[in-house]
Amino acid sequence: MRLVRLAQQPSRVAEDVRAALASLGRGSNVVGGIALVGASPVEGRPVEAVVVMPKGVLIVIGVDLPDPALKLEAPLGGPWKADGWPLVHGDTSINPATDALSLSAACTHKIADVAPGAGPIGTIIAVGPYVETVDQPPADLAGSVRVLYPTATTMLAATVSLATAARPRSVQQARDLIAALAPDAPPMPEEMLLGEGFSAYSDDEPTVVRENPLVAIAPTVPVQHPGKGKRPAKPAAPPAPPVEPAKPVQSAPPARPAPPAQPPRQAVAAKPAPPVRQAQPPAATAAAAPTPAPAESAPKKPHQSKTVKWLPLAAIGLLVVLLIAAISVASGGDDTASTQSPPPPTPATSPPPPSSSAVENIQFTSRASAADQKCASHAYGDVQSSLQQTSCSAVKRASFASSVDGRAAAVTIAVVEFPNTEQATAFKAAADNPGGGGILDVATETNQWQGDVPVFEGAAYQSSLDGKAVRLIQVVWVPGPSTPDDPGLVRAAKAALELPVNG
Repeated sequence: MRLVRLAQQPSRVAEDVRAALASLGRGSNVVGGIALVGASPVEGRPVEAVVVMPKGVLIVIGVDLPDPALKLEAPLGGPWKADGWPLVHGDTSINPATDALSLSAACTHKIADVAPGAGPIGTIIAVGPYVETVDQPPADLAGSVRVLYPTATTMLAATVSLATAARPRSVQQARDLIAALAPDAPPMPEEMLLGEGFSAYSDDEPTVVRENPLVAIAPTVPVQHPGKGKRPAKPAAPPAPPVEPAKPVQSAPPARPAPPAQPPRQAVAAKPAPPVRQAQPPAATAAAAPTPAPAESAPKKPHQSKTVKWLPLAAIGLLVVLLIAAISVASGGDDTASTQSPPPPTPATSPPPPSSSAVENIQFTSRASAADQKCASHAYGDVQSSLQQTSCSAVKRASFASSVDGRAAAVTIAVVEFPNTEQATAFKAAADNPGGGGILDVATETNQWQGDVPVFEGAAYQSSLDGKAVRLIQVVWVPGPSTPDDPGLVRAAKAALELPVNG
């Protein structure tokens, strides 16, 4: 979640609200969105924050209590009690949140007017200076209002329970809503909004997903079969003579309703149209027709039937020859494989390049890999802040299980690409700063580690700059503990600088 501070917040608990929102971190790893701190959806009545999230909008309003409390009973429609003592706010207010609920209703109407269909709109009543436990009736908890003391835990639970839209709003919808609620807010780059979890397209643009060029290719695949395309090429020459009898075939249909005495002769003349299928019928008619007229036509058709009969025999013979050749090649390949069997076992355990790992006697086994353009959402600390200010082209991540001197280790690699070398150099300087954050491990995010999950604390660190790309390496023992200056881990980190990361 990204904070945009617009104005001074009106309540004393406002500082706690801002700290709780900031603790959720930037990007969509925890809760994505843009928090407009000090926004005024209703003119002249600022609130602590309006949080525009991918799946909802939250209105955060602060309410200051007279004193800290261990337990606050806070029904929305009844009087409040702090540690058993009633709390009254004004002469006509039922409880201290009466004015806040009125302001929340006005803000909700304003948001519904400027952005119809904005999704769920929730309200958070942030109380302070300190409350250990807030007790709300179950009926109130089923609604869209939460009363809480703002901490990272309570704010996270409220945002998850109140922002419940089926689909995230698009980048353009988020920009329009932010512009309507806070015209003074700075422009939001598309990459930053995508990193906060907003969608690239709105719900009314599903046609982009359906445009699949493979759909047009699929029907043509079975038409052009290599075997069927070659077989008609040879009988193409013999069918040339039957072109003349093809004309009488057109007169054959009117002859079919004629008396049954002539149909046998016309049937013999009509069937030769597809020569391949008529190889057998001409032979039968030649034997059954003793008259001289069919005897003259019979010799032509047996000639065609012989060529057609020899075609499958020739094809079978060719297939036999090809099969024998394939068997001989396969047997030859097996022989060569058997002669080269000793070298493959070493690369089998290390799919990445054997050159660097073989020198150090270190084996690397891939566990996970991924690549996308949401660089900031996969980072933390100062590295995440740097990526939010500088747009990257792509980030590729990979995780490897390794064995260093017989001890298990885990390696996480990130390759961040930038549009130019200057941005890459500045990012590397931020990443090399001790305690400045880094890139999250992809296998840990996707639960693809086998056995113990590594903890990259005290990891040995290496980095390199290759043109516009920056490579970051972290290596730890599994299980730990690990230290950054451990000789084995340092040696593995240097070897990992040469591993390919395809994503």
